[in-house]
Formats: sequence, C-alpha cells, structure tokens
Amino acid sequence: MTDSFDLVVRGGMVVTPSGPSEMDIGVRGGKIAALGDLGAAKAAEVFNASGLVVLPGVIDSQVHFREPGLEHKEDIAHGSKAAVMGGVTAFFEMPNTSPSTIDEAALNDKLARSKESAWCDHAYFIGGAEENVDQLDKLEQLPGCAGVKIFMGSSTGSLLVEREEILRAILRNGRRRISIHAEDEDRLRERQHIAKEAAHPRAHPIWRDVETAVIASRRIAEMSRETGRPVHVLHVTSAEEMELLAHYKDTVTVETTLNHLTLAAPDCYERLGTRAQMNPPVRDERHQAAIWRAIVDGTVDVIGSDHAPHNLEEKQREYPSSPSGMPGVQTLLPLLLDHMSQGRLTLARLVDLTSAGPQRIFGIAGKGRIAMGYDADFALVDLGEQREITDDWIASKCGWTPFAGKTVRGWPKGTIVRGTVVMREDEVLGTPTGQPVRFRMG
Repeated sequence: MTDSFDLVVRGGMVVTPSGPSEMDIGVRGGKIAALGDLGAAKAAEVFNASGLVVLPGVIDSQVHFREPGLEHKEDIAHGSKAAVMGGVTAFFEMPNTSPSTIDEAALNDKLARSKESAWCDHAYFIGGAEENVDQLDKLEQLPGCAGVKIFMGSSTGSLLVEREEILRAILRNGRRRISIHAEDEDRLRERQHIAKEAAHPRAHPIWRDVETAVIASRRIAEMSRETGRPVHVLHVTSAEEMELLAHYKDTVTVETTLNHLTLAAPDCYERLGTRAQMNPPVRDERHQAAIWRAIVDGTVDVIGSDHAPHNLEEKQREYPSSPSGMPGVQTLLPLLLDHMSQGRLTLARLVDLTSAGPQRIFGIAGKGRIAMGYDADFALVDLGEQREITDDWIASKCGWTPFAGKTVRGWPKGTIVRGTVVMREDEVLGTPTGQPVRFRMG
C-alpha cells in the first residue's frame, strides 16, 4: 500500500462501526483508504481534527429543496449549502416540486440541475401517482432515484394517493422500500372546519389529530405486510403510531424529525405561531416523550429533517391559509448533538439514526459508515462548543429557523464529501461537486 493520500484527517476521535477511537483517516480517490496511525504519511491536504469527533457524514433522507418551480422558497444550491453547513453529506429530495417528479424526464432534470449546484451528494424520490403506476418498477431503478414516495394525505403540492386500488397497485409494482406520508385524507377533509373556525395554528394538531395519522399508518402497515413490500413511514409524531408500528417491523421502518423531538404544543404555537406549523403537526409533550422512548427502544430507524422552507411572507398568512413546513437540514445535527449532551441518546445511536440507519433501510452503496472502501464522507464536530442558533447562520434561501435563539452544545466544524473539504468553521469552500447517491438494487 502506498503511503501517499489525497487527504489525511489527522488526530480526531473517529467513530467507526467498532466505536470511537483516536486515529487518522487516509483518503484516496474520494474513498477511505487507510485507518489508524498514519505517522508521516504524505498527503496533498491535511485536516487537523485534534479535539474533534469525526462522524460519518449525515444522510438526510427527507428534504424539500423546492426546485424546479418554487425557487422563491428554496433551491438546490441554497438547500445543499445549508446541508453541508450542518454536517450533511447526502440528501434525498421529495417529489412535490412543480412539476412533480413523476417521470424520468423530471428526475433527470433535477439531476442535471444538481450537477451544477449541489454542494453534497443527492438522490431524488419519484412520486407515486395514478398516472405512473405501471412505470414505477422501472422508474425506481433509475440512477439517482431514492425510491418511490406516496402522499396518503395532502400537504404542500398536488401529489395525493388515497384510493385503495391505486395504493395496492403501487405496492405491487416494484421492490424498493416506499416512503410514506401517512395521514388519512377523508378525515382531514371532514375536520378541516376545526382549523378554519379556530383561525390559529394552535388548532393544527387538533385538526390533523392522532387518529388521522393512526388510520393511515395502520392501513399502509397492513398493506405492506399483505403485499410483502417494505415501506418507510415518515415523520411519525404520536405515541399511538409508535406503539402500532412496533408490531410491523418485519416490513415497516420508521422516521421521526428533530422538530417533533424538540418542539412541543401548545407552547410552540403560542411562541412561534405559523412558523411551528407543519404536516403532520408538532404535538404535546406526551407524544414527544413517546417518540424519545421509541428512539431508545429501537422503533425509530432514522431521523430526517423534513426541511420544508417557505418564506416569512407566506408563513405570516392567516392560519390555515398559511403553508405548512419549516427549514431544518442545517439544524438537524446541532440539535441532535445538544440532545446527546443532555443524555437523551448515545453517540452510537446518533450515528445509527443519521447515517448507518439511512444506509441500511434504503440500500445505499458505499456510504453511512467510516470503514475501508467507503466514501470519505465525514461530519467533524466539537462536542463541547456552545453556540446560539441564529437566523443569520442559516444558508437556506428562506433565511429563518424556528430554533433561532436556542443555545446548543455541540457544533459541526467541518464537512467532507468524498474527500473534499466543503465546509470548515462555518465557511462553505470551493465549488459544488455533489454526485448522485448510488444504491444496491439487489
């Protein structure tokens, strides 16, 4: 083995599958080529990681970067810059753009845009819809496709699948894990008057209540087991859903978000108003405590940001005409590090939820762990640094965060994507070099 590398990350506490250990990392050709004491090994570039913890790069498997069609809210350039500012080295983007991502041309358009503007690696979901059911088995195999996404309940955009026969046809036409927004559309329609009459976002979790989520989650979990098609239920928000889905782990995986782990009703709606409005909604502390228990007991497989920005002018519309969603890709890791500092989860669990978990459930090739031959994707963090999250720090085009003013312990100090240092000390470096994420299709 030659002792010359493109990059050496020297002296950090490196979190490998065997646990944390102080060592050097040698990178060659964008991949991890050596782990251990590399001594005086030659390198074109050295990153001094002394005093830092080197994590596998975060894989955020649920973001909305709004391009094409909604670029006034966000775009791939700003969204991916926010990602690397927060230690995220790969993202999966959702199909509810304009036009919706439901065919090969729309997927390839996003990939072409990303070639010029994405600061980190990326993949894009194909929306499952009545008009593309017969093509989904082929579409999900395309390079750069993260899989199929189904909206069972309406949210931002026009994608919605609620008819039983279409849901079943989608599950039977393909083999990769399908990601699910699980809210029951009939119940949402029946109860919409609650939101209109209240005219305040504190009604959001009353309108979009727990039963709305449980009905849809039970329906898709049973259908998943019946058809044998694995599904991934996104942004699970309630105690009842966690209890339900724990009985379907043979075919169902579970995501939650930092918003639901960190914010709680009614305080967040009184304090933040429509800035705290998202679908499914932030619920009260009973549900938040249940989500934390589900993280400890392993029901939750992955944490995503559900980064879904709108500009403040839109968010300031009177509820419920105000849009649902908030930014989050940049604050995902700092908030998780802060929760870890308070003893809510271990370092090993953090890594599993943000890198190894996404790699495992989506079949990502060559990412998600610090190991020989894997992509050299790293988030370098200072576990002791205390920082206040501010709107000024946010790189997202929307320019705000619901966590502004919150002081956290633990901060990303560097982001490395396939051996290229793309962020250091809050500064994004170089030019966008993101590439499509690769998947194991077998």
